[in-house]
Amino acid sequence: MRLSSFFVRLVSIGVLFHLYVGFRIIPDLPIGSTGRSLCVLWLVLSCLLIPPGMMARRFKQQSVGDRFAWIGLMAMGFFSSLLVLTFARDVMLASLLTIDALWPHTVSIAQWRPNSAAAVPILAVISTGIGFINARRRARVVTIEVPIDDLPRALEGFTIVQISDIHVGPTIKRNYVDAIVEAVNRLKPDLIAVTGDVVDGSVAQLSAHTQPLSKLSARHGAYLVTGNHEYYSGADAWIAEFERLGLRVLLNEHVIVEHDGAQAVIAGVTDYTAGNYNPAHNSDPAAALRGAPGDVLIKVLLAHQPRTAEAAADAGFTLQLSGHTHGGQFFPWNFFVRLQQPFTAGLARLNGLWVYTSRGTGYWGPPKRLGAPSEITRLRLISAGV
Repeated sequence: MRLSSFFVRLVSIGVLFHLYVGFRIIPDLPIGSTGRSLCVLWLVLSCLLIPPGMMARRFKQQSVGDRFAWIGLMAMGFFSSLLVLTFARDVMLASLLTIDALWPHTVSIAQWRPNSAAAVPILAVISTGIGFINARRRARVVTIEVPIDDLPRALEGFTIVQISDIHVGPTIKRNYVDAIVEAVNRLKPDLIAVTGDVVDGSVAQLSAHTQPLSKLSARHGAYLVTGNHEYYSGADAWIAEFERLGLRVLLNEHVIVEHDGAQAVIAGVTDYTAGNYNPAHNSDPAAALRGAPGDVLIKVLLAHQPRTAEAAADAGFTLQLSGHTHGGQFFPWNFFVRLQQPFTAGLARLNGLWVYTSRGTGYWGPPKRLGAPSEITRLRLISAGV
């Protein structure tokens, strides 16, 4: 009931936003009445298409749900740009009106209104097209060097390849995952870290499309932690499926990796919110480290959400690898991520802990990325000062 109520509120807000765009843009468009009518029709269709696109995974026939997802999520991505550009236009017009009030006849408001109204949908189409290309192409490889104090000589150059937030689902399928796996394996990492939100759907729906993950190959194996979307999709079933694929799922636990005579702790926690779905999965960085040898200096934590960092720092971890934020995925939502998470993207420091937050290897919702490119992250441990 709570989910239904939230969805109704979300749809209601969406309708209000569509009305705002319609009233602010359509009357000023330099087109005839037929063109304006078509614009109204498009906004009505957008209102009708976006909700089923968001709920596509609930369709009994997966092929039908996938089609609705593509149509609805593309409409959502386009409308997001339309909304942001409409707001930006209103800010610009307000500024021009202020200038005209202070210095009359300095600007021609009558000319700016139709020109700027026409620019909004044109720019929305361009940004949606660029965002689609960015989202659908294979994530680029980003190399990050992490300087570690007292790094054992044998671990100099130790390489962890991180993938995160693939979101296999209605619009991300086997071929997309296959390309990611091939790129990861070409890097020949010492260890692979998969930091959650791999899926958006049930094992029955998506197991064929996650199958390429079984080919992930690294000297010390591939490790995975759950993200919030695993809990939306049936976490227990997915944990069993990931283990079947050969991934080691770390549920508030750790392993000891021996590398050329040196040791490192590789730990993982359940998602920050996992306890809301299963109290037995309450995220606990301290528990993940419990029982680890005290003489092992390098302690790496895989944690889906960056906000685990404070507890990780208190527990004594050296490095935390996270995802979840998508780097905001597309402008301007990257600014809002900071209201929930302490880190949005990239390498950061919290007390003695390094935190790396991936922008994600796939995308969620609209197939669109602007200003926040997807990534396959190659992290190299190096001695501090090198």
